[in-house]
Amino acid sequence: MSDENQNSDGGNNVGGIAGDHLRSFIERIERLEEEKKAISEDIKEIKNEAKGTGFDVKIINKLLSLRKMEDHDRLEQEEILELYKRAIGME
Repeated sequence: MSDENQNSDGGNNVGGIAGDHLRSFIERIERLEEEKKAISEDIKEIKNEAKGTGFDVKIINKLLSLRKMEDHDRLEQEEILELYKRAIGME
C-alpha cells in the first residue's frame, strides 16, 4: 500500500500531509520574502540618500524606533534612561 493518495479535491496526500496545500503556503511565503527583500533594498537606498545629504543614519534608525512606540512607553523609557545616566554620573 502506498503512502501517496489523492484527496477528493485532487491534491496529493503524503503521510497525512496535504502536499498541494503545503506547497501553496510555501510559495506564498517565498513571494513575500522576495517582496521583503526588495523593500529592504529600497529602505537601504533611502538611508544612503539621507546619509549623502548629511544626516546620521543611526539617529534616523533611533527616531524610527521611537516613532513606533506608544507615547507612554517612550516616555517611560526616556525617564529610565535619564535615571540611569544620572546614576552613573553622565549628567
